[in-house]
Amino acid sequence: MRHTLLLATTALLLSAPAFAEEGMWLPGQTPALGDKLKQAGLELSPADLGDLKTAPLNAIVSLGGCSASFVSPEGLVATNHHCVYGSIQYNSKPGQDYLTDGFLAQTNADEVQAAPGSRIFVIEDLRDVTAAMTKGVTSKLSGLDRYNRLESNRKSLISECEKQANRRCDVRPYFGGQTYFLQQQLEIKDVRLVYAPAGGIGNFGGETDNWQWPRHTGDFGFYRAYVAPDGSSAPYSASNVPYKPKSWLKIADKPLEEGDFVMVAGFPGVTQRHWTAAEVRHNFEQVYAIDQQLRADYSDAIIKAVAGNKDAEIKYASILKGSDNYKKKLLGEIAGADAIDLLGRKDRADADFRVWVAADPARTRQYGKALADLDALVAESNQARVDSLRLSTLGRAQLLSAAGTLYRWAKEREKPDAQREPGFQDRDRLSIRERLTQIERRFDPGVDRVLFEQALGEYAKVAADKRNAPLEAKIAAIGMDRMYADTQLGDTAQRIGWMDKPASAFEASTDPFIQLAVAAYPGAKADEDKAKERAGRLQAARSQVMAGQLAFAKSQGRTLYPDANGSLRFTYGKVTGKQRDGLIWTPFTTAEGLVAKQTGRGEFDAPKAAIDKLKARDFGSYTDAKLGTLPVNYLSTVDITNGNSGSATLNARGEFVGLAFDGTLDGVVSDWSYDAAINRTIHVDSRFMLWTMEKVDGAQRLLSEMGVAK
Repeated sequence: MRHTLLLATTALLLSAPAFAEEGMWLPGQTPALGDKLKQAGLELSPADLGDLKTAPLNAIVSLGGCSASFVSPEGLVATNHHCVYGSIQYNSKPGQDYLTDGFLAQTNADEVQAAPGSRIFVIEDLRDVTAAMTKGVTSKLSGLDRYNRLESNRKSLISECEKQANRRCDVRPYFGGQTYFLQQQLEIKDVRLVYAPAGGIGNFGGETDNWQWPRHTGDFGFYRAYVAPDGSSAPYSASNVPYKPKSWLKIADKPLEEGDFVMVAGFPGVTQRHWTAAEVRHNFEQVYAIDQQLRADYSDAIIKAVAGNKDAEIKYASILKGSDNYKKKLLGEIAGADAIDLLGRKDRADADFRVWVAADPARTRQYGKALADLDALVAESNQARVDSLRLSTLGRAQLLSAAGTLYRWAKEREKPDAQREPGFQDRDRLSIRERLTQIERRFDPGVDRVLFEQALGEYAKVAADKRNAPLEAKIAAIGMDRMYADTQLGDTAQRIGWMDKPASAFEASTDPFIQLAVAAYPGAKADEDKAKERAGRLQAARSQVMAGQLAFAKSQGRTLYPDANGSLRFTYGKVTGKQRDGLIWTPFTTAEGLVAKQTGRGEFDAPKAAIDKLKARDFGSYTDAKLGTLPVNYLSTVDITNGNSGSATLNARGEFVGLAFDGTLDGVVSDWSYDAAINRTIHVDSRFMLWTMEKVDGAQRLLSEMGVAK
């Protein structure tokens, strides 16, 4: 059966946007985009491209934060090096430093368990459930009642979907809650690390080159999906066997060239292109500056705290990498907003919409009140966003966070499962246990204390009436020395053991961090209820305003695609460089550029075997005839955001030609507004991946499995 996603308004399906490159499209939008896709160079049938029952889209998978794809009939999954980095780190220790040296399993038996909580989610369905989600939702409901009704409907839909064994389902809003879709995925729980190149390839250039062009990074790695012998999804077991996917991507044997059509398919995380002008202005004038500074201070504190301690350095490597990556992205977004006059764009678009609404009494009656309500709610929410940045830093203290999760789990277990908060239902038990287990390889008490103390300094900057007074009093009464000396939560067995204890056991506990969690709970719960009430009112106003925006776009012959929200999307564009005043970016980087950057130190320290072969021009069959050398990375105009990391890049025939792994710093403002002049995505070329596998690491077994002829 082909899945045509019938969206709530036909305005979505009228025409392609002004720039073909713009848009994170739903699979069901391919019929309406068909002519434009063909004109852009697609050689597949648009209907086949949108079919979730066949390749290429049913070979695309989610890792729950990154995207990936099946590239063999034996469940081999290709994604970014930075997407498997947590598993590389988790399996590393002094004397076994896979972060530096890389990892290659010579046989299936040598493949190691990925970090606890690792998942591979296989897309099966994406269907409109708007009617079921909005059942019983009326304008008469209070904000909190509206929120609770929507949440109750959502949980019912998920529960019904997950009656199918081993399925993970979720319902997400589109256009501010104008439309809802249920995404159904097969959840594969046994994920194993198969191969990751040395850090000097997978992270070549480090933070210096992050979000930059030219780039020479082999940002790729491989997992494998395992299932029980009968083919059902099951937790790790030595008796499990490789999963047999319904489809997998063919590795392209025709080289990419400048101007070629390319697509990216994956699960982009979050964009804010439909936010109001007031929200965007507040974000860039206040929120981002604070957020960037908080992340910079966090990274600096980690670096200082782990200095001279190799074990702690390895334990915090993944956390540090994530913080550094995001703080640099924030700087790029701030600069990019200025470069494209983002605030001016949003002000003009907002004014145009309001003029259109005011020009017709019927439109004023339909959308005017919702606009006024949304304006008021945005003003109310803005300060809460600033406060939450500083309040949330307490979550960096891993034992405090663990204790809070455990006590909340105990409190929620007092309710029937259907009435529990999302994230604390029976379906979430295993994922909570795995998150608590991860701490054992990502925690050092001395480092944790430093980060907790730093977080308390930020927390104290929030107005007293917004802070949690009982929590502060308990911290002061216990003191930091006793807190870390007397707790047993640093022990994994003790930590996991609390999952089966009732709330009364927590309330009687003498463990310092458990006491903090108990003290914090009432205030945190009250704040959560206030946030729910506001969220319910926001949904009512925003969904109606978005209905107006869709109608406004339709009146102009434009298409609106929904903001990214973690569901399956595809985007398309072409391989192309960029020119700006005094600078030309060619679309490909090459082996010569990598060698020129090599210093043998720090972030530019590729393995000697790789450098020797590159200098000798031992490129094998991977030489590009037109370039006369080995391509490493390339640029395209496809439209991506966070969550697209690891997304397969496909050519016009739907064949694998690399992986999307980054954007350029001046283009990351695309989370807020796409600009064809500056937006570029960086991909690792499949030829550099295959060359590294064959010539540097001897991964012939995997090449053969992927159907690469040698």
